[in-house]
Amino acid sequence: MKHMQMIMEKKYISLSHTRCQEMGIDITRVFSSKILSDDALRRKLEEKRDLMVAAEPFMNQLYGFVKGSNFFSILTDEEGCILSVIGDEGILSEAFDFKMVPGSYMDEQHIGTNAMGTALAEEMPVQVSGKEHFIKAYHRWTCSASPIRDPEGKIIGVLDLTGYSELVHSHTLGMVVAAANAIEKMLEVKSYTEKLVLAKQHIETIIDSIPAGILTCDLSGAIQSANMHVTEMFGFRENEILKMKTWEIFEGWDRVKTTLFSRETFVDEDVYVNARKNKLQFSLSAYPLIDKEKGLKQIICVFKEVKKVRKLANRIADRHAIYTFNKIIGKNERFLLNIDYAKKIADSKSTILILGESGTGKEVFAQSIHNHGNRNEEAFVAVNCGAIPRNLIESELFGYEEGAFTGAKRGGNPGKFEMANGGTIFLDEIGEMPLEMQPNLLRVIEEGIVSRIGSAKQIPVNVRIIAATNKDLRKEVEMGNFRKDLYYRLNVLPIYLCPLRERKEDIPLLIDYFMDTIAKRLNKRKVAIPFEYMEHLLQYDWPGNIRELENIVELIINTESLPLDMSKKTTGVQPVSSRLEDSCLKLEHLEHQHILYVLRKFKGNISLAAEALDIGRNTLYRKIEKFNIDCSIFEHCSDLEHTYSPRAVLF
Repeated sequence: MKHMQMIMEKKYISLSHTRCQEMGIDITRVFSSKILSDDALRRKLEEKRDLMVAAEPFMNQLYGFVKGSNFFSILTDEEGCILSVIGDEGILSEAFDFKMVPGSYMDEQHIGTNAMGTALAEEMPVQVSGKEHFIKAYHRWTCSASPIRDPEGKIIGVLDLTGYSELVHSHTLGMVVAAANAIEKMLEVKSYTEKLVLAKQHIETIIDSIPAGILTCDLSGAIQSANMHVTEMFGFRENEILKMKTWEIFEGWDRVKTTLFSRETFVDEDVYVNARKNKLQFSLSAYPLIDKEKGLKQIICVFKEVKKVRKLANRIADRHAIYTFNKIIGKNERFLLNIDYAKKIADSKSTILILGESGTGKEVFAQSIHNHGNRNEEAFVAVNCGAIPRNLIESELFGYEEGAFTGAKRGGNPGKFEMANGGTIFLDEIGEMPLEMQPNLLRVIEEGIVSRIGSAKQIPVNVRIIAATNKDLRKEVEMGNFRKDLYYRLNVLPIYLCPLRERKEDIPLLIDYFMDTIAKRLNKRKVAIPFEYMEHLLQYDWPGNIRELENIVELIINTESLPLDMSKKTTGVQPVSSRLEDSCLKLEHLEHQHILYVLRKFKGNISLAAEALDIGRNTLYRKIEKFNIDCSIFEHCSDLEHTYSPRAVLF
């Protein structure tokens, strides 16, 4: 039996080598001849998200069996393009030198005989060891790979485990095959699960109704049934409630219908109920009842008591997330796909990495993911890694014991990870994390343990990590500023938020939203944007993205004016009523003007000004340098209301 197996192995290796010779593969090649650009890779990862989500837990489990033994695991798509890599630092460094990174193609055509490419070519599990690889660069390794098939039997990817040949055992390929089979089962279960969603919702509704108030209604809002908890919570008798409309009982009925008609979920939203004696706040979840034609027929409303004490404690400590996906504005197709993907991974325990330029809404997405997942009742702790001094970041993240250093608080102090236990920690500007601190963060991710400064005690924490950066972490790794193993552990479930200039169809929607919300907050009237102005806004590149757009709208509302083009040689503004014949937006000038206004308001205090502008201190320093602003002139400013005028701005 073993002899027959060896003959078969030699056969597929021999066939592969023949193919490589016919394709003219150079045996001295070091890395794949096809590696995707950043933009192409982002599109590829977006396209293969379902496979990555299904494979991620089993890929982690497979790596967990061999962790610390110089192995790494790779997931590719059906073309051999690497989607994800995790492994030990030592062998990852070598793989990184060979550009075995996401976006690199491992099929035979581009890198010769290897387990991933040959598994695709032969459509079966294979193991390729040492000199069986066609190129010499891979002769130190043994690769074991197995195809992954969808429920219809079509190959959609490959799972691989690679290590140094002397460390690979005979059962390695079997482990990979078992993991690939588990992924296939997961995909099959997911397919069946989607067909059973309606039945599942009905069962969950019955279960949820036991400790909560539940009522059903038709699409006109007429209440058709109500359980005993509703009468107790609202103070009405059952026969009274059955004569009422839902919109008479609680505020937001139209929003419930709109959400369910658009096939979105409406879960744990705070609403005000017009009870018999007074207005009360409850948490509302609404579920659709669908007929055979997939039409919405009825709605089930489930009311629960708001957990006031817990929410209040988290808000006092600033450990809460306020944004949800239904508050995110946009209709761009790629942006909507990002929202859909973020919802799918909201319950995942794995690390999420949000990438995108400054001002694209990375924290908004992080908060929305937290609120959409099963940790939404727990703490959400945000940490700006770029705003914490290097000498304080360890104590900030991991805490300290009493007497750990001079000035340490009596009784010690918990770190952000302890505060986030059970919930989510958001590590913004993760690319600014000092290199010497990165092993500590890696330990938390891999082992779920933190140790306070000055203590040997290990504290277990159950924290889901969401990281964000506007840096290219792959380049940071190449420059030695970021650890490879940490990068791959963070980049398990990546989300790339495109800049505003790539979703310009959303600009009018965002302007309307900001115009409405800011005008209400400032108690000022909204300003109409003329057509010619809107056209210019659509052509602008928006280097500050959504944050810049929000600041522009706030400035327009504050001044009730739209700025002139600087080419008109004026430092004033022109009232909207003059129809703005000569005006076109000079947004860089607007940004300069608004920064001067805020710096003057806070008398040159960088921290307060950055917080008011909703940008990082480093970002504000860059803008101050860009506009050549001397902050010392603001230190002795008197009352702002007597010194600032939009027609008398310093330049």
